[in-house]
Amino acid sequence: MLIDTHCHVHFNAFKDDMDEVIKRTLAQGVFMITVGTQKDTSQKALAVANQYDGVWASVGLHPNHLCEQEFFDDDELPSASIKTRCEQYDHDFYYALAQQSKCVAIGEVGLDYYHLPKNANQAELKNDQKMVCCKFFELADESNLPVIIHSRDAFLDQYALIKEFVDAGGLKRRGVVHCFSGTIEEAQAYLDLGFMVSFTGMITFKPKKGMGEFSPIQAVVKAVPLESIMVETDAPYLAPEPHRGQRSEPWMVRFTAEKIAELKGVSIEEVSKITGENAKRMFGVGVDR
Repeated sequence: MLIDTHCHVHFNAFKDDMDEVIKRTLAQGVFMITVGTQKDTSQKALAVANQYDGVWASVGLHPNHLCEQEFFDDDELPSASIKTRCEQYDHDFYYALAQQSKCVAIGEVGLDYYHLPKNANQAELKNDQKMVCCKFFELADESNLPVIIHSRDAFLDQYALIKEFVDAGGLKRRGVVHCFSGTIEEAQAYLDLGFMVSFTGMITFKPKKGMGEFSPIQAVVKAVPLESIMVETDAPYLAPEPHRGQRSEPWMVRFTAEKIAELKGVSIEEVSKITGENAKRMFGVGVDR
């Protein structure tokens, strides 16, 4: 069983055909977790999950939504702008959502230093991100849920926050670093804390000229044990080859799984089985809490 552990099938990119996309994905034997990024998308993620067997949700506040901005990121969604709205952490709101049976994680939450507005007080924004991240870590323990970490250009601070909580006996359900794009050493640091890492369609992209046989992220895939890996699409972003540049859909997670199988020299069936078991163990999908 393949499980797309991180998609946003409830986002506006799917407003015209969400039901078709979900049914198309489920028909191919792929389950999914649709991930909230702020109040309204967290609420909608749960509403969508409640409509379908094989779909679960997470709730959280993406670090980019702590300030208002608009940016383009061709690596994520070519030829489309990404707009963020400023929101604050609301414990009671997110706690209530986290108690619903279809909520299987807190996230995505974390630190993103890549998209800090250039004209803002960056030190202050980084501090705000850390503070909110910690509040969600506390919520995860309060709700007995794992966390889905978004970390971009912020490894040292992100790792330090996670380690601080783990060392103090927190983050009992641990979590996953989604859309992992760091180094082998960074991946191992997270694994040593009991976390998993998740890979997107980026691992299907051909190495750039001069990189050699494997891209840096493909080298990470080869090094990380399959028992510590989950797969995701991050749909509608990061569509894998051969659909790169298009809107990603959850069923496309099979291309990522196939690439992992190729890189590790194992069957797609083994990748599906083990990553599926990892997701079930982490998120309790299909299991009453």
